[in-house]
Amino acid sequence: MTTVDGSDGPEFSGPSIGDFFPPAIFFEGNEFFQIDRIMLLRLVIAGLLILMFWLGTRRMSIVPGRFQGTIEMALDFVRINIAEDLLGKVDGKRFLPLLTTIFFLVLFLNLTGIVPGINIAGTSVIGLPLVLAAASYLAFVYAGLRKHPVAFFRNALFPPGVPWPLYIIVTPIELVSMFVLRPVTLTLRLLMNMVVGHLLLVLFFSASAFFMVDLGGWWILAGVGTQAFGIVFTFFEILVSLLQAYVFTLLTAVYLQLALADEH
Repeated sequence: MTTVDGSDGPEFSGPSIGDFFPPAIFFEGNEFFQIDRIMLLRLVIAGLLILMFWLGTRRMSIVPGRFQGTIEMALDFVRINIAEDLLGKVDGKRFLPLLTTIFFLVLFLNLTGIVPGINIAGTSVIGLPLVLAAASYLAFVYAGLRKHPVAFFRNALFPPGVPWPLYIIVTPIELVSMFVLRPVTLTLRLLMNMVVGHLLLVLFFSASAFFMVDLGGWWILAGVGTQAFGIVFTFFEILVSLLQAYVFTLLTAVYLQLALADEH
């Protein structure tokens, strides 16, 4: 949190980039591996997801209860609306574990940004978005090489039907697009949305506390306004969290679809 010093009044504490780099909790001083509260949050959420889906699917019944029904509905959303819709039943089933893991991990770690006491998304530090983007990209390359061992890279870098002199221009563009832009844009799209969401939420609620508690008087009216904006933006952040999980998973499926296309 940053502070704005008032020469004759209280100080305002606002959000800062330091929020995304908290001090280590475990293995402090270790040059290669430390666990801060964001890393601990990721581990806890991953464990809770594993436990939740294990409990929801360990005793499947023909007539599901509420918990099993909710789990099945959530899994069917990814299976039907993303995997099978874009990849078909065969390839959709093959890549469903990857798509399901990405969707729910991103969704739940996004939503931690609005949980009181946590107040930061587990995806707002570049490590996890980068790992998920790398997994998505490696799956794309694996699918392409598995389906078209010879033609995958050739057709991606030298698209058929293009006059050969134009390959001087087209091939570098395709190279950058395929090997750089896809994983980078996946990473940055998720990361930046979560970073901006955290900064705005902290700004609204910090300003509310500053106006209503520290300044008082007529400033309480300003505090009510920033509090209202904070509440509205919290609901907007829930929508953004869901959309970012959906978009990340959808783009992964689209890349897999491109890799598996018969044109290769």
